[in-house]
Amino acid sequence: MKLTKEERSWILYDCGNSAYSMAITTALLPIVFGMFDSVDSSMTLGYFNSIASIIIAVLSPILGTIADYKDKKKRFFIFFAVLGIAATVFLAVVPPESGQWQLLILFYVLSSIGFAGANIFYDAFLVDVTTDERMDKVSTMGFAFGYIASVIPFGISLLLVLWLGMDQVLGYQAGFIVTALWWGLLTIPMYRDVHQKHYVAPEPKPVKNSFKRLFQTFKNIRQYKVVFIFLIAYFFYIDGVDTIIKMVVPYATSVLDAGALDTFTLLGILLVIQLIAFPCAYLYGTLAKTYSSRAMIITGILTYIVACIAAFFITSVWHIFILGALIGSAQGGIQALSRSYYAKIIPKANANEFFGFYNIFGKFAAIMGPALMALTTSLTGNAQYSILAIIPLFIIGLTVFMTLPRDLV
Repeated sequence: MKLTKEERSWILYDCGNSAYSMAITTALLPIVFGMFDSVDSSMTLGYFNSIASIIIAVLSPILGTIADYKDKKKRFFIFFAVLGIAATVFLAVVPPESGQWQLLILFYVLSSIGFAGANIFYDAFLVDVTTDERMDKVSTMGFAFGYIASVIPFGISLLLVLWLGMDQVLGYQAGFIVTALWWGLLTIPMYRDVHQKHYVAPEPKPVKNSFKRLFQTFKNIRQYKVVFIFLIAYFFYIDGVDTIIKMVVPYATSVLDAGALDTFTLLGILLVIQLIAFPCAYLYGTLAKTYSSRAMIITGILTYIVACIAAFFITSVWHIFILGALIGSAQGGIQALSRSYYAKIIPKANANEFFGFYNIFGKFAAIMGPALMALTTSLTGNAQYSILAIIPLFIIGLTVFMTLPRDLV
């Protein structure tokens, strides 16, 4: 499939922000956070992931409704992208020896808000850059190339960490800066080439009227039966997906003995996951054309249930490699097809508003998983049981999703 200029630029942003998701959320930040003497456990990071999710969940529908007006979408997108990039740079200025882990967490929460906030409008731009027939393919290509492209800055960061010393914070701080630069550079094509085509016509008192539209949509969203059912299902199953992305490093380091999993091996495993996720995300898009996006989303959910069960039994580094391959095979596909599935069932002129609800359901869901894992670890004193706490969320999401019509999209 030959891509248009707008589609290419849209995909390039996925290549940029995937570096943040990989290097900061999943790998480097949890390790640096664990270097602070006053931090009891790296699993505590789950609570702060939940705080960031709450903030963006509250803001999502409000910002999305305002951004539906002509020429607003890109302004909001750029604001949050710049916030996320700048806060990522500032992560590098708080060394563990300062003891100021609260300041590190503040910058992390701001970077997470910027990342997630920009994604509201980035996802909503999908209806502007392509057609319904091409959405599954374009969306999965975004995730696929995002995974493979993120290997470049992450690989550079990994080499810097190895060169400067695995137990030295300087390498990880350099990784924060490399990630921010990569994210910023690949935001430029999106800013330059992608434009809002579907919008609500300008009107007097746009802020006041946007709140009225938001309230009306929230009041009537159950009339969009398919959208409402999908959002309920998405609320549950995407929680598990986001939780595993955010908590895989704290979980692995907590479950295995300190000598069994050194930091470099762990980061290498994450690199392998990215390499596996690239072809698998692309494959999901191809198979969706033959078997439907519905069938492939169900496949992804089932894969995650199996992965959670397998994670409970890990006892060696090789188990982590196998588990990573299993997660990588479904991660990009389920995220990409959920995005394109939703984009095809919503009114395009109100894409930002509806993607605001998409994000509020997704972000409030992301509150539960990390908090449940952290709470389970605290109550049982064994991090291994925490992975089982998120399996019911996948099962509920799958059950609700399967009630959607088979011939919908």
